[in-house]
Amino acid sequence: MAGTGVFEEILEGEVYKYYSDGEWKKSSSGKAVNIVNPTTRKTHFKVQACTQEEVNQVMEIAKSAQKAWAKTPLWKRAELLHKAAALLKEHKAPIAECLVKEIAKPAKDSVTEVVRSGDLISYCAEEGVRLLGEGKFLVSDSFPGNERTKYCLSSKVPLGVVLAIPPFNYPVNLAVSKIAPALIAGNSLVLKPPTQGAVSCLHMVHCFHLAGFPKGLISCVTGKGSEIGDFLTMHPGVNCISFTGGDTGIAISKKAGMVPLQMELGGKDACIVLEDADVDLAAANIVKGGFSYSGQRCTAVKVVLVTELIADDLVAKVNAKVAKLTVGPPEDDCDITPVVSESSANFIEGLVMDAKEKGATFCQPYKREGNLIWPLLLDNVRPDMRIAWEEPFGPLLPVIRISTVEEGIHHCNASNFGLQGCVFTRDINKAMLISDAMETGTVQINSAPARGPDHFPFQGLKDSGIGSQGITNSINMMTKVKTTVINLPTPSYTMG
Repeated sequence: MAGTGVFEEILEGEVYKYYSDGEWKKSSSGKAVNIVNPTTRKTHFKVQACTQEEVNQVMEIAKSAQKAWAKTPLWKRAELLHKAAALLKEHKAPIAECLVKEIAKPAKDSVTEVVRSGDLISYCAEEGVRLLGEGKFLVSDSFPGNERTKYCLSSKVPLGVVLAIPPFNYPVNLAVSKIAPALIAGNSLVLKPPTQGAVSCLHMVHCFHLAGFPKGLISCVTGKGSEIGDFLTMHPGVNCISFTGGDTGIAISKKAGMVPLQMELGGKDACIVLEDADVDLAAANIVKGGFSYSGQRCTAVKVVLVTELIADDLVAKVNAKVAKLTVGPPEDDCDITPVVSESSANFIEGLVMDAKEKGATFCQPYKREGNLIWPLLLDNVRPDMRIAWEEPFGPLLPVIRISTVEEGIHHCNASNFGLQGCVFTRDINKAMLISDAMETGTVQINSAPARGPDHFPFQGLKDSGIGSQGITNSINMMTKVKTTVINLPTPSYTMG
């Protein structure tokens, strides 16, 4: 159970504590932030409302702890990460329970997220030892006009304090995707979890605590974004920001100055289905890609662009599969569960009403009970409808019928987003040409968009983000190159 057993010390009364300097603490504010269960729409958890002064203290502690951690041998850093990974898997049940109650993620998927996170940490530990254990040796005479009078030794060194801000939909997995690379690279880590998902993150952080990481190296501050959000992202003690979320990331990037940024900010992932596609394969992936976790994924299929010749067949097959999706509470492992908040449900409903007014074909009747929205496929969507361009982050999927492949590519590229896309065709030559033409960070061929496996590069173009994620890319991003040049009095040639 959440907040019991080994997790007892993170909870006092009804309010979960924040983590600083190796201890679980209560905020001096005396205030708490309520976390509403999306299913019941009632307060289920409470977390500390940390103050700006407490953020200052966390930053000072993190800066000091990082200096010592940078001197810790790589193998020792990896050893502690492996311990944290094992503890995370061992305590998957209570952490998954938090995910079910905080973000209405189906129970089975919640367990999968925690286990996947443990695997990510272990892989990152191994990759970090290999990647950071190597340097470069350059000689000056490889550049025209130089004799071999200089030896250059380069290696990767940590940036300092990394601020990690994960989103609500994968709060544990997307937190550890930032924490593990930061730690193996020798950085300290300050985590600001999302409100919905904060308690899951606190349980996850406690696994790092139990693994025996040095005091102050990892901190987790909870609170209102209006109180500590900008204060954290603009704090002079922060040396790197890794953020996953929405429009807030654009605001952060404008204020961050010279701080290195790693950002993934959402998408409008287009699925282009050609006339020669395996329609059954495409339909299965469209339903999986569009409706898993109720469409609350940055890599969800968000618009289907299908050629007229096979559109009727594809829509019929997608429709048949949508009809089989189960709808209900996350505890019952339903396919469609409540969206994360009432405001999200209201936003989705606004997109639905706009499409209705403008003449979209509703393949199912629109149905909503509280935060629970039944899956809805919209056919004959036109570019003048909001749903053609806006990201619903819910179980709502538009189909746009196209005359040519070029029309589909144009619609994809006209979006301000450019995270992922997918193409269904039996012709690999067409697939490659379309992939090259699509302005997205990743294109999946004959499969729905997906972030994983977690060691694959993951990046967006345009408003979908800055930089690239994936274990190796994240480690590289959270380090900088340091070089030492040895100047020789006379040219030196090996075996000369």
